Amino acid sequence: MKNSTITLPSHRAYLALALPLTLSTITTPLLGAADTAIIGQLNNPAYLGGVAVGTLIFNTLYWLFGFLRVSTSAFAAQAVGAGDKDEGIAAFARPALLALAIGLAFIGLQNPILSAALRLIDPAPDVAAQAALYYEIRIWGAPLTLLNYVLIGWLMGLSRLKATLFVQIAMNVANIALDVLFVRALDWSVAGVAAATLIAEGLACAAGLALVVRSPMWKQWRADRNSRWKAWFRASKWRTILSANRDLMIRTACLLAMFNLFTSRSAGLGTEMLAANAILLQLHYIMAYFFDGFGNAGSIYAGQAHGARSAPLLRRTLRLSWMWTVIVALTLTVIYGLVKRPAIGLFTEHAGIRELATSYSGWLLGFPVSAGIGLVFYGVFTGMTETRPIRDSMLLSLALFLLAAFVLVPAYENNGLWIAFLVFAFARSVFLALYVPRLVRKLASG
Repeated sequence: MKNSTITLPSHRAYLALALPLTLSTITTPLLGAADTAIIGQLNNPAYLGGVAVGTLIFNTLYWLFGFLRVSTSAFAAQAVGAGDKDEGIAAFARPALLALAIGLAFIGLQNPILSAALRLIDPAPDVAAQAALYYEIRIWGAPLTLLNYVLIGWLMGLSRLKATLFVQIAMNVANIALDVLFVRALDWSVAGVAAATLIAEGLACAAGLALVVRSPMWKQWRADRNSRWKAWFRASKWRTILSANRDLMIRTACLLAMFNLFTSRSAGLGTEMLAANAILLQLHYIMAYFFDGFGNAGSIYAGQAHGARSAPLLRRTLRLSWMWTVIVALTLTVIYGLVKRPAIGLFTEHAGIRELATSYSGWLLGFPVSAGIGLVFYGVFTGMTETRPIRDSMLLSLALFLLAAFVLVPAYENNGLWIAFLVFAFARSVFLALYVPRLVRKLASG
C-alpha cells in the first residue's frame, strides 16, 4: 500500500533527523565508559582491569548483534512509508522475539562463553576473577540489552527522536547515579558497577516498552479489530528478516576481524605502539559516530522510500546523503587537524606514548574522506534492506586490508598498518558507492 503523505525532505528536515540521531549514537558507548571511570577511582588495578575485560566481552557479544537495531529501524521505516500499521507493529514484534531468544541463549551458555573469553584474553588471575564477577552479574541483562536494541531501532524507524534520546540518556544517567551509590556509598566495587548497569538496562527497557504502547501506531493497531497479529509469524517475513540480519552479522564479523587484526599487529610492534594506536582508534571511533547519525537519517528516509515505492524520495535521500557526507567529512578533517594534539593528551599522561601517537596522528586526517561514504551509505542500504551489497563490500574490503597489511607492515611497520587501515575504509566507500545506481534502478522498476 503506497503512502501518499510521503514528501521529499529538505536540508532542514534531514538535519532535524541527523543531528539528534548523532547525539543518540554518541551516547552508545557511555555505559562501559561510566563503569570504567567510576571503578578507576578505587585505585586497584585489578578492579579496573576486571571491568575493562568484562566490558570488552559484552561489547563484542552485543556488537555482533547490533543488527537488531539497524534492521528494526529499517523495517519500521518501510512500514511508515507504506502506511501499514500491522507491519509496523510486526517490525517491532518479530525482532523482539528474536532478541529475547538470543538473550536467553546467552544466559544458558554463560559459562562456556566466559571460559572461552578468558582463555582468549588471558588476563592475570586477579583481573580474571574480577572480570568473572562483573560478567556473572551483567549477563542476566542480555535479553534486556538486546531488546533495548529493538526498542531504540523501532522508535528511530518511526522518527520518534525525542523518545529515542529519552531512553538512551535516561539509561546513562541512571547508570552513573547507581554507580556512585553502589561503588562510592555502599563500597560494592566491581559488583556495584555491574549491578548498576544491569538495573539501568532494565529501567531503559521498561521505559522503551512504555513508549511503544503509548505510540500512535500501537494505539491505532490496538483499536483496529482487524489487526493481524498472526502475521508476526509469517514464514516469508521471517526469512526476509533472518536473511538481512545474517548479512549484517557477517558485516560486523568482518569489522571485528579487521580491528582485532589491527590490534594484534600493533601489539607485535611493541607495547607503546599498541597504546598509541589504541588512542588513535578511540579518536577514529568518535569521528565514526558523527557519520552514524547521518547514516541513521538516511536509513529512515530510504526505508520510507522503500515502503512507499518512491524512487524520487530515494533519489532525494541519496542526494542529501552525498552532500552532507562531504560536508561532515571536510568539517571533521579540519577540526581533527586543529585539536589532534590536545585530544591525544586527554587519553594519556605518558609523554612517550603521547608523542608516539602524535607522530602517527596524521594518518587519521584521511579517515573522514575515506570512510564517510561507506558509513553514511551503509544506512541508506540498510533502510532499503539491501544487505547483500553491504556484506559483499565488507568482505572485499577485509580482503584488501589483509593484502595491504601483509605487504606493507613488514616494510613500513606502523605506517604500513595505518595505510592498510585507510585502504579498508576507502574500499568500503568505493564498493558500496558502486552499488548505488543499481539500488535506484531496482526501486524505480518496482
